[in-house]
Amino acid sequence: MKVILDIQDNRAPFFMELVKSFDFIDILKEIKNKEKSKTIQNLAEAFNDVKLYEEGKKQLKSAEDLLNEL
Repeated sequence: MKVILDIQDNRAPFFMELVKSFDFIDILKEIKNKEKSKTIQNLAEAFNDVKLYEEGKKQLKSAEDLLNEL
């Protein structure tokens, strides 16, 4: 299972040391760059929106509506 977490900067060192102490968790990558972090957050939200759409819990704009906004 993959999990994306957003950790407050002042708590991150403690949390990372805690996570590293578990032998069943592999840290694949740490993202420290704020821009990259925001991009990943936006992608995660987009995937969540698609999941909610597929479950019938959210309506998304059509491509035509999106293009008309531009």
